[in-house]
Amino acid sequence: MQQLATPDELLAKLAKKLQALLDDKAIDNPLMVGIHTGGLWVATSLHQQLNISEPLASLDISFYRDDFSRIGMNPKVKTSNLPSDVEDRHIILVDDVLHTGRTIRAAMNELFDYGRPASITLVCLIDRSGRELPLQADIVGEHVVLNEGEHIKLTGPEPLAFELQQNAGQKASQG
Repeated sequence: MQQLATPDELLAKLAKKLQALLDDKAIDNPLMVGIHTGGLWVATSLHQQLNISEPLASLDISFYRDDFSRIGMNPKVKTSNLPSDVEDRHIILVDDVLHTGRTIRAAMNELFDYGRPASITLVCLIDRSGRELPLQADIVGEHVVLNEGEHIKLTGPEPLAFELQQNAGQKASQG
C-alpha cells in the first residue's frame, strides 16, 4: 500500500475542496450528516473547519444495512440524529472509508425516509478499491488501492489515525 497522508492532512484537504464546491454551487446552508462512527468523527472536524451554522447531524445505518442477516446486527447500535425533515435540503454526507458502497446506499435509504433532499454531496476521507455498487464520492481525501485481504480503518476520535488490517489478524499502524 502507498504511504498515506495523516487524517489531519486529509481533513484540511477535504475542507478546502468542500468549501470550493459549496461556493461553486452557491450552497450557503447545508446540512452536514456524519455516518457513525468514523464518518461522524470526520464530519465533526469538517463542520468545525467550515463553520457551518446548522447543527451537525448523524446517522446510524445499522437497520438499513443489506447484510445484517449475514453478519448480524451491530451490537453498538446508536441513534440517528437528523432534523425531522430533510425535504429540499442540500446534504453533505460524510464517511471515513468508502469501500463497497453498501454503507452509503444504506445511509441514502435512511435519509430518504426523512424526505427528498435537493442534493447529496458525498465526502469521504479515504476511497479504497473494492466497490460493489456504482457509487462514488464527490470529494475524496485520498484514493487507496489495497491488496486482497487488506482493510483500512480510521481509529479515534482523539487522535485520528489509520490502521491497516491484514488477513491473519496482523495490524500495521499508519499515522
